[in-house]
Amino acid sequence: MNKLMTMARQFRDDENGAAMVEYTILLGIITVAVIASVIFVGGWVGTQWTTLSGQLP
Repeated sequence: MNKLMTMARQFRDDENGAAMVEYTILLGIITVAVIASVIFVGGWVGTQWTTLSGQLP
């Protein structure tokens, strides 16, 4: 019984899993921001390229 209680206390006090979840969520947010930026900039560059190529003789 003491071994079970010791394991339960260790599991409760272990914060490595929580840190891993926090870093995973942060990485997901950064990934979404980068993908959105690439899509936005890609659309802007495409529009600028089309405008420029339309103005060339």
